[in-house]
Amino acid sequence: MDYWQSDARTFKKLYERLKDKAERFYTDDWEVYRKIIPEDKLIQSIRIEQSNSNVRHYLGRMTTKNKIVSKSIEMIDISLRISCCLNEYGFYEIFQSKFLSIFT
Repeated sequence: MDYWQSDARTFKKLYERLKDKAERFYTDDWEVYRKIIPEDKLIQSIRIEQSNSNVRHYLGRMTTKNKIVSKSIEMIDISLRISCCLNEYGFYEIFQSKFLSIFT
């Protein structure tokens, strides 16, 4: 079986082999998944590459010319938590509206 091929027929074969072994399937938004996996077993999320790209963009201070680096695990943890709060949970908009309200 050619698992590396990205087509519906290949995925259907893979799904048939795995369907009794998994309670849930976590996928991106490729439409083939919705057609083959039952709705109660399918959990779709954003593409991990997109998420990683966004994290690298917002935490640019963690990058060098060629690599993402940090010498402190604690700083990575704190930076990721702050980034998540500001970008995923809408905290930025809360502070932005409070700040902008002083000008009206």
